[in-house]
Amino acid sequence: MATTDRHATTLALAHALSAAERGLAVIPLSRSKLPALRSPHRTDPEPALCRGECGRLGHGVYDASSDPRRIRELFVAAPWATGYGIACGLPPYHLIGVDLDTKSGTDSPAALRELALRHLFTIPDTVVVMTPSGGRHLWLSGPPDVVVPNSAGRLAPGIDIRGAGGYLVGPGSRTDHGVYSTVPGTALLAPAPCPPALLRLITPPPRPHHPTPPSAGQHGQGLVQFVLAAHEGQRNTRLFWAACRAYENGIGEELAAPLVDAAIHTGLSEREARATIASAARLTAHRP
Repeated sequence: MATTDRHATTLALAHALSAAERGLAVIPLSRSKLPALRSPHRTDPEPALCRGECGRLGHGVYDASSDPRRIRELFVAAPWATGYGIACGLPPYHLIGVDLDTKSGTDSPAALRELALRHLFTIPDTVVVMTPSGGRHLWLSGPPDVVVPNSAGRLAPGIDIRGAGGYLVGPGSRTDHGVYSTVPGTALLAPAPCPPALLRLITPPPRPHHPTPPSAGQHGQGLVQFVLAAHEGQRNTRLFWAACRAYENGIGEELAAPLVDAAIHTGLSEREARATIASAARLTAHRP
């Protein structure tokens, strides 16, 4: 490993341990901002429905910890890591990340201000992290009894939400595009409570419950859980794989609604979910 990478890894570990002192659970990230440790199940014939129960490392955000010993263990296993991710939705802050992106050419800060005016809320003083591309991550604290899903552009163009099962790139992380840094004056702040009006906007209303049909059995429930375990970057892939298996086993029609609900829970839109399931149906020679 190059000296600069060793230095970046040392700094990333130091920043991660500092975040853990505040109660934040972290994982090591590579320069691509993805979890540095690959899944131990990647070569399995069928991906395992595992969130770390196997005891091995490499389960993404499910490896996240605020225990210094565990964090050092993670970084020892990933000496190429140059950053760290902070898991959202976990105690003590139940962190919610509002990602104001600039890469798409949209004015996401203006979009957030417009939403605030329309729905009568203000963004409180809180931790703000600047991304290498000029975007900003706002850290907010959510209530412990509310699960905020991940979403991309659902709130407004250029605004992504990081919630349960997601993570934020921590300040001090070095990526292929530069370094993440805390906006001056916000580093020592605690994540401020999410305004109730904003919380309502980012929390989808309860959807009609579609229990797994009895004829689908345990296999159907396993496929639904497989989709629910997806994190960003693998949601469509997991949904497509699960839908293909469902149609191949003759339970595709029955399982379509539960799979759509599971996909929406992970952050996909209903339109995306239905399109993916329709593709699986076509591939397996069934009609959706």
